[in-house]
Amino acid sequence: MKYTRLTKEQFEELHPEFTKFLASQQIDKDEWDTLKKEKPEVAEQELDVFSDLIWEGVLSKAEYLEHYSKNHIFLFGFDATTISMIVIKSQVSDIDFLQQEGLQWLIEAIFTDDVEVRHGSKPFGKDRNAEVFEILQQGAILSEGVLYHQFKEMLNL
Repeated sequence: MKYTRLTKEQFEELHPEFTKFLASQQIDKDEWDTLKKEKPEVAEQELDVFSDLIWEGVLSKAEYLEHYSKNHIFLFGFDATTISMIVIKSQVSDIDFLQQEGLQWLIEAIFTDDVEVRHGSKPFGKDRNAEVFEILQQGAILSEGVLYHQFKEMLNL
């Protein structure tokens, strides 16, 4: 397995797609129920293969991620070959970007010495999707890139 198995909730949400996947493997509901009982290791492999297929699709389409921590915001932008990042850091230790008040403070303090903003880019290594997945595993979330583009414009990047 290349990525992680989808959660039970994710499988439930993707039930129609999983049914089509099983059908493409020529496995109907009765056979699936039999597999789960008599050959659970084969059923587990099918779950893993489906999970990887879903992850590949999601990661291939990912263009932006955001990761928030108490004093940092990491904004990522991706194309096919390059990963770009904008890092926003509060120099004030009691500011918490995980709280609405911290984000409101950022709006007011963005052009002061209390906020440090850095940016950079690098080419992806051998496996773009694996690198995007690693960032997700560290707590980032998929985004539409609105904040990324606002900062990119503000910094004239």
